[in-house]
Amino acid sequence: MKEQEIVELLKKENEEFRKLSEEHRTLDTVLAEIDSKRYLTQEEELERKKLQKQKLLKKDRMAELVRQYKKSHSLN
Repeated sequence: MKEQEIVELLKKENEEFRKLSEEHRTLDTVLAEIDSKRYLTQEEELERKKLQKQKLLKKDRMAELVRQYKKSHSLN
């Protein structure tokens, strides 16, 4: 089973994964809006960095859930 197939399966079957995926996508949209500005204030730059960290933490957790799925289904 390919990784993308596992991701789609987890989106359907795992509430935590689905929530993380939605939040990750939302953060991506917000960051794109911030990045579309020509200049950022100091506050906007701090907010951007905070959002990037949140997005990365969600991505890391999703990757961990995929690894757990592979391990529990012997899909290495």
